[in-house]
Amino acid sequence: MKLMQGRVLFMMTLFFMVAMPGIGIEASPLSVPDSLENAKQATVGVLRHAADASHHSTQSQFAIRGSGFHIGDGYIVTARHAVERREGSKKIIPKQISIITGQLTEYAAELIGVNGFLDLALYRIHFGQAESELPFVSFDQEDPRQGDEAFTVGYPLGWGPALAFGRLGNLQTFLPTAQTRLMQIDLSACSGNSGGGLFNKQGNVIGLVHAIIQSETKENERRCSRFAFAVPGMMVKKIVEELQAGKSFMFPKLGIRMTVVKVAQQWRVAVAKAKGPARKAGVRKSDVLLSINEQAISSAAQLKNYIIEHTVPGQIIELRVLREESEKILKVTLGSA
Repeated sequence: MKLMQGRVLFMMTLFFMVAMPGIGIEASPLSVPDSLENAKQATVGVLRHAADASHHSTQSQFAIRGSGFHIGDGYIVTARHAVERREGSKKIIPKQISIITGQLTEYAAELIGVNGFLDLALYRIHFGQAESELPFVSFDQEDPRQGDEAFTVGYPLGWGPALAFGRLGNLQTFLPTAQTRLMQIDLSACSGNSGGGLFNKQGNVIGLVHAIIQSETKENERRCSRFAFAVPGMMVKKIVEELQAGKSFMFPKLGIRMTVVKVAQQWRVAVAKAKGPARKAGVRKSDVLLSINEQAISSAAQLKNYIIEHTVPGQIIELRVLREESEKILKVTLGSA
């Protein structure tokens, strides 16, 4: 399948419903488990702003451009790119958006905060007495495993809430659209699924739907794929909690641009350029990276993932490198970004 110039196309319009067999959960209205029904009721659509001409819909009253989910107390999690608006030559994040529930109730939601590194936005509904009427979902407390069953709920191509079922693929994927690892998902997704939740069989959030890889299609053909990606739920939870507390989440920064070199018969991760914290600690160009805090470094993606998920800014890490024919241990104080 030829990729459309290798680009990752975001999901921002709507319609489509797919229920894939084989997950062990029937999608019949008479047998849908409580976990699926709750996730469906907690999912909301992000309404297109009237002045936003970048999206089109056949609906005369309203159009939905993205998805989101309620995590309780009025907080709505969605994707940053699902709420972006263009004003002149600039893209802005609106202070207020309108969302719609599966019961066709519309609410205004105020911006709490965004995180561009993870492509995440957090809004909050102030709906007073109606608060108890909107179900909510919780983040799972454990990382999912490759091959686990999963499902999404969202508003693809203008219609929903729609459910799609599948399994988790590679959990260590990196794309230029997010500064964190992404989980590859083997299920059907379309434009408009962005910002929706990825759930396990218990109905807990294990990811935030981020993007699809779109195969080459004819002009104006609806954008759908069986190759989607999600931000890990544990990372989303960490960012959301920081935003709820009024803080700006800072990622740890090592300051190494990486390449690969062949050492004997093995290709190893090496330093293409050192700057900031790494350079200050004595890391040099062409150093071969062997381990971090006694954890062997097998790939650039694995090192990046370790830094993001297992360290914090200001932490001193121990980096073991091979320089020419001798090993050196360098202590690096991580910066922030």
